[in-house]
Amino acid sequence: MKHRRVVITGMGALAPNGNNVEQYWNALLAGKSGIGPITSYDTEDHSVKIAGELSIFNPIDYLDPREVRRLDRFSILGLIAAQEAVNHSGLDLDSIDLERVGVTLGTGVGGIQTLEEQHSVYMDRGPKRVSPLFVPKMIANIGAAHLSIKFGFKGPNQTIITACSSATDAIGVALRLLHYGDADVMISGGAEASVTPLTVSGFANMKALSKSEDDPVTVSRPFDLTRSGFVLGEGAGLLVLETLEHAKNRGATILAELAGYASTDDAYHITAPAPDGAIRAMRLAIKDAGLASEDIDYINAHGTSTSINDRNETIAIREVFGDHAYNNLKVSSTKSMTGHLLGATGAIEAIAVVKAIENNIAPPTINQTTPDPDCDLNYIPNKAESFPIEAALSNTFGFGGHNGVICIRRWHDV
Repeated sequence: MKHRRVVITGMGALAPNGNNVEQYWNALLAGKSGIGPITSYDTEDHSVKIAGELSIFNPIDYLDPREVRRLDRFSILGLIAAQEAVNHSGLDLDSIDLERVGVTLGTGVGGIQTLEEQHSVYMDRGPKRVSPLFVPKMIANIGAAHLSIKFGFKGPNQTIITACSSATDAIGVALRLLHYGDADVMISGGAEASVTPLTVSGFANMKALSKSEDDPVTVSRPFDLTRSGFVLGEGAGLLVLETLEHAKNRGATILAELAGYASTDDAYHITAPAPDGAIRAMRLAIKDAGLASEDIDYINAHGTSTSINDRNETIAIREVFGDHAYNNLKVSSTKSMTGHLLGATGAIEAIAVVKAIENNIAPPTINQTTPDPDCDLNYIPNKAESFPIEAALSNTFGFGGHNGVICIRRWHDV
């Protein structure tokens, strides 16, 4: 069966280093980090005191204050990024068939902020004081539901929870829904607001987060020998995906083609990765796009700044790309500037890939000062690099062995 081609026509982002796509992209090119001291709660008794929080950000600048009070932060972030994406796409919601527009949203932990807040209310003030909005603010599917309610999208609506691969898998599921004719347009990506005391404590106590007391902007150091763990971040990224026919019929500006997707599992360990799953996911995504490994010019790596992930991903890239990994392929981790947005990370990184293809320039991996000899690829250290980019991968790997990879290529009307 020949699939319908799928293109990207709009993007919206909220990231620690930029509150819209333009700010985020310019910060990536400049090597500007959004990581700093945590300001949303008192960290005095915490071993981890830094994160990638949104800066100079107030939800009531975007949404009605009454609406903000009824929403968990992850839903708020998703709505704001989706509005930018819809505006960017030029979709006329009055002229398209809203029954043919759907939503797939990835999140790792959903309304964790609401869960923590209301648990404290329960413990301190008793069950009668728990908010009646607790459940509809907290449940993980509600972010995607709010997108459909706000814009009137009546097509497929799904929430994908595959840990750090959630947003990538949401984009991949949207691709399949469009391939098979279940929708003409999908709003897809991820949203996460997990910089909370409980979440940070959990990751810290499992020794996943860096406890470094160095300058916060230098702590996320993917592929560097001195790395000491990842940095948690928050934000959202949404993309407007359309079938080529739908986009052409309405005269849309096409940003890039979403050409391939693959999902695998390591079937190995709840937190530790194994190279085989990442290898298969990259190979299958490239095959799904109808390309060869030599056609890939750039990879936005998962690159978490943990020793086990960075070395595992390097091994996988070597295996998939062979000599090409050393001769022409460029790799970078934008988590060096944003931290790790868990279920939203694949969405903001997909946006970075689209912008890289549009501009033939890839963002750097900052804070690379002491190369790890086990990580020996071209990670675009410290400074953005210009080169022709026709096709690229975005890698995401999550706890439970989940691997999600998408392939994005330059749009050619052939």
